[in-house]
Amino acid sequence: MESAGQVDPRRRRWSWAVGALIAVLLATAATSRNSPKIPLFGITNKLCPCSGSRKYTGIVEDCCCEYETVDALNKEVLHPILQELVTTPFFRYFRVKLWCDCPFWPDDGMCVLRDCSVCECPESEFPEPFKKPFHGLSADDLTCQEGKPQATVDRTLDNKVFRGWIEVDNPWTYDDETDNAEMTYVNLQLNPERYTGYAGPSARRIWEAIYAENCPKDPSGEFCQEKRVLYKLISGLHSSISIHIASDYLLDEANNLWGENLGLLYDRVLRHPERVRNLYFTFLFVLRAVTKAADYLEQAEYNTGNMEEDLKTQSLVRQLVYNPQLQIACPLPFDEAKLWQGESGPELKQQIQQQFRNISALMDCVGCEKCRLWGKLQVLGLGTALKILFSVDNDNLTNQQLQLHRNEVIALANLLNRLSESVKFVHEKGPYVERIMEKRISSYASKSS
Repeated sequence: MESAGQVDPRRRRWSWAVGALIAVLLATAATSRNSPKIPLFGITNKLCPCSGSRKYTGIVEDCCCEYETVDALNKEVLHPILQELVTTPFFRYFRVKLWCDCPFWPDDGMCVLRDCSVCECPESEFPEPFKKPFHGLSADDLTCQEGKPQATVDRTLDNKVFRGWIEVDNPWTYDDETDNAEMTYVNLQLNPERYTGYAGPSARRIWEAIYAENCPKDPSGEFCQEKRVLYKLISGLHSSISIHIASDYLLDEANNLWGENLGLLYDRVLRHPERVRNLYFTFLFVLRAVTKAADYLEQAEYNTGNMEEDLKTQSLVRQLVYNPQLQIACPLPFDEAKLWQGESGPELKQQIQQQFRNISALMDCVGCEKCRLWGKLQVLGLGTALKILFSVDNDNLTNQQLQLHRNEVIALANLLNRLSESVKFVHEKGPYVERIMEKRISSYASKSS
């Protein structure tokens, strides 16, 4: 028998061990509740003072990835790669037909800023089919660049640029990508997507017509899944365009002062949560298309005649499509296999494809030249994503089941970069802007009452 004042040393050690284990478990549980979902990308599990305050959490609707995961992947992996990729010679030049007749109505759009216009690459810059190496800059060439040497076009391409690429048309879009007539080359780096002053009835009519191209809702008042996907893609693209306008806005025309218009950001996007959710959806949808076409994109020839830049481009493409962190954290951003099921699947697919072609045709009705440029590019990028996801049934796209035009690949990469920028901007600026604007609204309401 043990005396009341004595404890067996073995029992004392056992009690201490049990207590320590419980303390560790409690600490681990507390940490897991407040830590990032994915301990990747060098992110530390430090507690954030604003943890739990996220507005968008959990799985992105109709996708296979969480908001927290998307933000972490985008910030640490995707955004840095894409930002570098779109500046390479291969991805910075886009071929586009800028002067087009609107097939639906006479355009009466007015552009109030010089930033509406697009600086086209001079014809002399691109011999058949591209230019010879550049050895000097003529005075005539500076006219398009407003006399700024830093705005001159990179002139290191030659006629090897199209080697390995075929001319194919995209069944999802209105423009014939195989038609070289009236096409011009534009350096996207010299023509950023930003505020142009294009607004009013003409601009509103474009978006109203685009949304009207979605089929009417069924009697229950809901879209079927396929129609919902199309609507969300359009809404997500619309949100992204609005974000770029707000993030690069002309604050003072007299002094040519550009900056962020956070009030516009809140009004057009942040105060409509569904628009933010649709932005994330569109980002994941396009990301899925890029990862599905990984083998095809990795094996393509990014040959512009500049060996150093071409090797860099190939390396960046591989980093993007075969990124191990992306494959671990979000291996299937969107599951396209869920769509077009049942007997009506093929007919529904044809119907939605025609609707998207009509939306693509509406880009010719945009009255602002620079807006038309970016509208055409991003709609082609979205059409390319649709082509990849819904024109080929399996994931092995290397045996020529899928054929992409060079312009489609350029549009796809630039669209993914635009969406990546928008997601990053909303994630970083969104909570702050919402707090500021909601305080202003609350203050105004209290004063008026």
